[in-house]
Amino acid sequence: MSRRVVVLTDRTQVPDGRSLRDVLDAAADGGLTTVLLREVDLPDDERAEIADHARSRGLEVVAAHRPVPGCSGVHLPAGTALPDVAMRWGRSCHDRADLARAAADGAWWATLSPYTVTASKPGYGPPLPVSAFAQPPLPVFALGGITPENAAAARSAGAWGVAVMGAVMRAADPAAVVAALLAAAG
Repeated sequence: MSRRVVVLTDRTQVPDGRSLRDVLDAAADGGLTTVLLREVDLPDDERAEIADHARSRGLEVVAAHRPVPGCSGVHLPAGTALPDVAMRWGRSCHDRADLARAAADGAWWATLSPYTVTASKPGYGPPLPVSAFAQPPLPVFALGGITPENAAAARSAGAWGVAVMGAVMRAADPAAVVAALLAAAG
């Protein structure tokens, strides 16, 4: 993942009257370059169609949980086996021990969550101490409750970048939110 902001998809959070593709289009218009395609409940062919659309908008696509043809990597849940395909991969982590395991296993990046309270997963937490993000053993994206208002603080705490879902998926103006995140996260 090449930029300091990555957006995770969740079509269930997209407001009525818009589609996930609409949000991806707006996010690309706002300057987003990397999307982490979740939608793990969908069949692979439907995920591939979403990925194709995102790539048509110039977005690098990383697939969650399992590879999708044409994606640049795969992002695995914490504690799962290493991918059996030759591609870049990352892992969801929830503490420093998870980060150490991901780095030792050869992950290229990790998400570390929750950074703060998150509306996307009510009751998930508690938020990690800021020290959890200091000097990680691999590039870490702070995840969980990230907004344009706290993205710079997450970077200052030691996160390489920020991973955002709800703030973009639920936004009235996803392009503006992405632009603000990019400005805040550097």
